[in-house]
Amino acid sequence: MMMMKKVIVSGERQAALVEMPIPRPKADWALVRMTVVPMCTEYKAWLQGPADGGTIRALGHEGVGEVVEVAQPCGVEVGQRVVLMGAGPCGRCVYCRAGDFLHCPNQTAYAEYTGKPEPTGAYAQYRLGAAWLLPTIPDDVSDDHAAMAWCGLGPTFGAMQTAHVDAFDTVLITGAGPVGQGAIINAKFRGARVIVAELEPWRSERAAILGADAVVDPRDDDVAAQIRALTPEGLGVTCAIDCAGVVAAQRLCIDATRPKGRVCFVAESSDPLPIRVSPDLLRKGLTLIGQWHYSVNDFDALLHVIRASSPQLDLLISHRFPMSQVQDALALSASYQCGKIILDPWA
Repeated sequence: MMMMKKVIVSGERQAALVEMPIPRPKADWALVRMTVVPMCTEYKAWLQGPADGGTIRALGHEGVGEVVEVAQPCGVEVGQRVVLMGAGPCGRCVYCRAGDFLHCPNQTAYAEYTGKPEPTGAYAQYRLGAAWLLPTIPDDVSDDHAAMAWCGLGPTFGAMQTAHVDAFDTVLITGAGPVGQGAIINAKFRGARVIVAELEPWRSERAAILGADAVVDPRDDDVAAQIRALTPEGLGVTCAIDCAGVVAAQRLCIDATRPKGRVCFVAESSDPLPIRVSPDLLRKGLTLIGQWHYSVNDFDALLHVIRASSPQLDLLISHRFPMSQVQDALALSASYQCGKIILDPWA
């Protein structure tokens, strides 16, 4: 039986590599040999450790790799480089047909598909993926840059598609973590002016390097007024995108956006956000948008951003680790002193 390595979380702030059998494809799923594994919010699970004292055996949801095996003709071929964009959407419902597979009500758990209780996240040497969610990578796009097509650029690309951000906009981005840094790249690609609210010095500096026109400290008592003062006629930004996932940042987006503006919530949060219907919505005429990611049908459009933003993507990818040093990589991710971190699953 062929084996592979993957990452688990065995305790609070404890990650390790273990071996498991390489999964086999069936139906229209393909086996992908991972070459680039970007890190996302997995550091949160690492910080807390398993809730029940057991082991977290699946980490990660992003990646790029090469198709090495298919069970039948399925739309991708052995040897093609692909982006992994999801695991178990049904591919048949109204949401999947529209490309909005994350909203599929018929999700199949990865372990259910394989028929084995051992799950496999993207922090692994091999990963299965549904062929229709394995867009191929053009020859002129590197694996590293293609790997930014998911959480590096994807959530805010989707938000800006929905909000129709263009060169006439002034965009507020709250939070300059990896997703917020991707938001700067997306907004500058569209020609927008960018104001970033960030409190961490490393991230504030990186935001300026990536092209933010102004960076403000959200802890300032008058931060909303500061932002409005940076906009034409002092009316406020035309669009705000929250990449922080905290109530104060979400509230700042609403307060700093001008009447008839758009507010996009990208970062996950379960905390209640106080919204006042009359002053916030009726009298300001705001449009509130919840955007988890982007339609797979817009992958080719995102490739235009990737091609045009090569120098910025090299900055967005701030660190690289062999997967054997995932403990150090997770510690850095939890420090907030980084952009997107890449793991090499074969080192």
